[in-house]
Amino acid sequence: MGNDTGKPDFSDVRSEVRSQAARMPPAAKADFSDANSHVSSVADETTIYEVMSGDSLSKIAKRFYGNGNAWRPIFDANRDQLVDPDHIRAGQMLKIPARH
Repeated sequence: MGNDTGKPDFSDVRSEVRSQAARMPPAAKADFSDANSHVSSVADETTIYEVMSGDSLSKIAKRFYGNGNAWRPIFDANRDQLVDPDHIRAGQMLKIPARH
């Protein structure tokens, strides 16, 4: 051990790092001062969605709004072609209104 504490003494240990990489000046930082950012919900405006086999209004609501219980706005927006929210057909083109 190297000292009276019972712990190893590494005080005389030396290290060295060598690299074969050429020294390069630091890269210039990208200028993002004029960049714009926009965060929004999945559905910003009315979107048209083609019903796929196995879809339901709640599955579609889950996909677009993140909540399967939010199916009623989709049903209301499509009353011109839907009579019953439990009866949608593959191939129907449904309006998906923006989430408010």
